[in-house]
Amino acid sequence: MLIANFIAYILCIIGALNWGLYGIFNFNLVSWIFQGPRTAGSITLYVIIAVAALWLILSPIITGWGLRLSRGDMHEERAHR
Repeated sequence: MLIANFIAYILCIIGALNWGLYGIFNFNLVSWIFQGPRTAGSITLYVIIAVAALWLILSPIITGWGLRLSRGDMHEERAHR
């Protein structure tokens, strides 16, 4: 879970930076890298980022523990229960 959360956070940061660049400078980094907004690479990356965002929304519900980026927090919280 820790690795999945970390990867999902990185992907969501990439997506947020792309939206920021697009909003401020009207520059779509993903489209620029993959030579167009509707190319296979762009669509694939957009879908992967969307799945990462869904994972960050659903993982606290699935685990019942909320999002964890370190293992120490989980052990401390279990000790208090």
